[in-house]
Amino acid sequence: MRQVDHFINGERFVGSSGRFGDIFNPNTGEVQARVQFATEAEMDLAVQSAVKAQVDWAAANPQRRARVMFEFKRLVEANMEELASLLSSEHGKVVADSKGDIQRGLEVIEFTCGIPHALKGEYTEGAGPGIDVYSMRQPLGVGAGITPFNFPAMIPMWMFGVAVAVGNAFILKPSEKDPTLPVRLAELFLEAGGPKGILNVVHGDKVAVDAILTHPDIKAVSFVGSSDIAHYVYSTGTAHSKRVQAMGGAKNHGIVLPDCDMDQTVKDLIGAAYGSAGERCMALPVVVPVGKATADELRKRLIAEIETLRVGISSDAGAHYGPVVSAAHREKVKGLIQQGVDEGAELVVDGRDFTLQGYEKGFFIGPSLFDNVTPDMETYKTEIFGPVLQIVRAETFEEAAALPSNHQYGNGVAIFTRNGPAARTFAAKVNVGMVGINVPIPVPVAYHTFGGWKRSAFGDTNQHGMEGVKFWTKVKTVTARWPDDEHARDSAFIIPTMK
Repeated sequence: MRQVDHFINGERFVGSSGRFGDIFNPNTGEVQARVQFATEAEMDLAVQSAVKAQVDWAAANPQRRARVMFEFKRLVEANMEELASLLSSEHGKVVADSKGDIQRGLEVIEFTCGIPHALKGEYTEGAGPGIDVYSMRQPLGVGAGITPFNFPAMIPMWMFGVAVAVGNAFILKPSEKDPTLPVRLAELFLEAGGPKGILNVVHGDKVAVDAILTHPDIKAVSFVGSSDIAHYVYSTGTAHSKRVQAMGGAKNHGIVLPDCDMDQTVKDLIGAAYGSAGERCMALPVVVPVGKATADELRKRLIAEIETLRVGISSDAGAHYGPVVSAAHREKVKGLIQQGVDEGAELVVDGRDFTLQGYEKGFFIGPSLFDNVTPDMETYKTEIFGPVLQIVRAETFEEAAALPSNHQYGNGVAIFTRNGPAARTFAAKVNVGMVGINVPIPVPVAYHTFGGWKRSAFGDTNQHGMEGVKFWTKVKTVTARWPDDEHARDSAFIIPTMK
């Protein structure tokens, strides 16, 4: 059986823990490979190789690092078909989604190709008599990323792309469910000219996570996953004097006003709710139509559109989405659907009994639709993370707008309307970190920044863009004076002032 090894100091590394995780083929339900789980000593080996390699990498001029990122981007694009097929085979998302996963990660790599500009500091000439002040951004040393199963290309590139471009070395701990693609990315980075030891991939479970959070040579940690684990990562990492950005769960809402373009809105909602089997932190699993007429029309159109959805294996080019990542996750989603029924929501479309002929053991689940969901229901409060859309009806715009603001999660929200003032007011006042106006999945472009509010994010700095540059660097400010000898003698013991 195929085995996924660690990637340490520029080569595959076979660990000695004797502990492994199964990697399934979600289309068939069969175990297709196994991945090693690291020991603390193996994590330390990766960190020490990173510490050693980082010194020369940080000393390289930023243009050289940018050229490596340019070449890495080219290599990923040249190997797109292989990478997307590999991603789909372990995650289960259809190949078109996998290519999108990789492309969104590449957009961050494109941003890092301009890292010399992003690293420019500030300068003040003549801040005092013969005194100039300037600042510089310098790398932290070694950073680490702990990434989820749902975007095994995009999220790692969000993290290590910026971290290594500014001069850090990096330890990536990807999800054990689909770990092969991150190793291939590390190999391509090496092929692009990245030095050995700068990008390491170490697999594992909580042992590996805790080793990252407590290792004294790891200076910053980036995490994406569930909110409970995000809080644990944040509290543990900061307790060990690390910078931490920890992105958690979500329950994104779509507010539908009566004046929206209903045809486009329905298509947007279907894609945002059911694309990638709903396994996206920026999925849109709650829709809030304003007024009974809007809700009734939206429900009718959603049912009709759901009937056209095609669920298939990940290599099926005609499928809208594929299986979920594991049997355990499929059962969790099914359990939450049943909980919704038990709570009194109306299950309009039930996808629990869906099977795919010839792939009966695959981890498939059909699209489900609830109506008359209320904010007091636990299934409204919980992130389902599957192909389930919930309709929560509202009588007024104010009632609808309050729902995402009052929810425990604050990752993303969307509003569908032709009313500019209403959309502008909503965007300004809603208590959510990312807002879409007639955009169902408002993931910002790479030169802006990604991050939610409330229990969707722990820490003060967002992912990628200039926020990412700030997170992975520290600022040094220099106050310089080059006086003549007479001035130096007169003021040698005086603190400079701005006279």
